Amino acid sequence: MNVLELAQALIRRPSVTPAEAGCLALIGERLAALGFTLERLDAGGVANLWARRGEEGPLFVFAGHVDVVPPGPEDRWRFPPFSATVAEGRLYGRGAADMKSSLAAMVCAVEAFLAGCPAHRGSIGFLLTSDEEGPAVHGTRHVVEVLRSRGLRFDYALVGEPTCERVLGDTIKNGRRGSLTGRLTVHGKQGHVAYPHLVDNPVHRLAPALAELVATEWDRGNEHFPPTSLQVTDLHAGVGATNVVPGECRMTFNFRFSSEQTPEGLQEWVEAILHRHGVPFSLSWELGGRPFLTPRGELVAALSDGVEAACGIAPRLSTSGGTSDGRFIAAICPQVVEFGPVNATIHQIDECVALEELEPLAAVYRGVLERLLPPAGEAHARS
Repeated sequence: MNVLELAQALIRRPSVTPAEAGCLALIGERLAALGFTLERLDAGGVANLWARRGEEGPLFVFAGHVDVVPPGPEDRWRFPPFSATVAEGRLYGRGAADMKSSLAAMVCAVEAFLAGCPAHRGSIGFLLTSDEEGPAVHGTRHVVEVLRSRGLRFDYALVGEPTCERVLGDTIKNGRRGSLTGRLTVHGKQGHVAYPHLVDNPVHRLAPALAELVATEWDRGNEHFPPTSLQVTDLHAGVGATNVVPGECRMTFNFRFSSEQTPEGLQEWVEAILHRHGVPFSLSWELGGRPFLTPRGELVAALSDGVEAACGIAPRLSTSGGTSDGRFIAAICPQVVEFGPVNATIHQIDECVALEELEPLAAVYRGVLERLLPPAGEAHARS
């Protein structure tokens, strides 16, 4: 199977998170035929595959996820979401862009690379999970902890997230912002609206502090990251009656933060604002991930050169967008980047990828391997 055929085969397996629906077996069969050793590292109902070919360093790892988000109302799709239909130069289906085309391209790239360079330096690995679109607790995070407990570290990792904005090759992600979620409860006293002296309205208590929170300039970012931002994602109070003052107000908010901040510092800053305004509150925090950055070096150079060779354009580096499993891999790998197809339709009705992106994507991945893992004795990628 070429890239298109393998991508279609993966899309036809309805691997709505955390299901893998046979995707890992399909990929594993192709990798085993190339001499990869396969190991399932499942946990908590999540399927994970660790595959490696070779024992020597450096270790280059392709990483990604086979799970997809739910398709939504299927009657609104132009074609059934798991039919992998080709029409008008595009491959349609849930996961077409995020990220089954990338996985197919990775496998085909390795096959082509090994056919032309069976005695390459170093080792190649695959870290695949079915828990990236879900809670992301028992997937890549778990595999990384298992491998770290064995003393294993990667030298390079390439995550196949859809990174490009307009055309294939325009954007490489060389880092991501951190994510920190706060769940705030403001405590008040419920009562009748006609007797304000007998109530303590938690919405009124929160309002001045909330105004300061949303107006605060947390930082101005830096050359690699945009400024830290806070967004309220949920705000609720009331019992459903127009004549009752609520006793509690609950708010959920999220920081996407740059390397100018730490989660501990943001927590202290928020709590100081709440205290300064006299807000009676309880607050819990959830750290989704710390920011990571891969500066220009061997991996960025190899990927940039591979993109220029296959796509004819010079990619720009970016740290924008949401979180990815790269944040977990960065704990055991000093160089982590992301590169994949155009992301214009991910998580949408009629998700699709242009057919003209598929083979060049595999060529980019193959080019990275050729630059970083050439035959023993040959020079590897510039830094």
